[in-house]
Amino acid sequence: MEFNPVTLPLQGLVFGLLSLPVCLWIIWTDLREMKIKNAAVLALLAIFAVAGFFLLPLDEYLWRYAHFAVVLVIGFLMHVGTGLGAGDAKLAAAMAPFVPLSDATMVGLLYIAWVLSLLVAMTIARRLPALRTAAPGWIWLEEGRGHIPLGVGLAPTLSSYFFIAAAGGI
Repeated sequence: MEFNPVTLPLQGLVFGLLSLPVCLWIIWTDLREMKIKNAAVLALLAIFAVAGFFLLPLDEYLWRYAHFAVVLVIGFLMHVGTGLGAGDAKLAAAMAPFVPLSDATMVGLLYIAWVLSLLVAMTIARRLPALRTAAPGWIWLEEGRGHIPLGVGLAPTLSSYFFIAAAGGI
């Protein structure tokens, strides 16, 4: 299967470079605290608000805010109905404006790949005594935790998408 994102290489490069530090911060805090900070979500939105204004045609730029609203509503319904973390819902909503609707399937497949990989890696890592010693107090390592922090899958999905777009597809 080929991934040929609609997002142009320049858009992917600029969005990718600007959002990478935020995505790394999200991964770090979600691993350590199982929380996605509101400041990180707002930082992603600010990156889109400023860079998107210059990188996208105005009509498309404005339309992408509808993506944010729709994903935010769906995310909060999932939070109430399924227990999806509120931070994960907000992060998904903040990611939505970056992705044109035509690339949503590709981003969904990237997310599945990241989550499955991380599920295996984190299940193995959770059993390593050396990691427990090296990272005391990291909530996801606690006994009895049956789930992984989803922000750890969402953040690299966004970064991967941008860098695939910057490379012109794969």
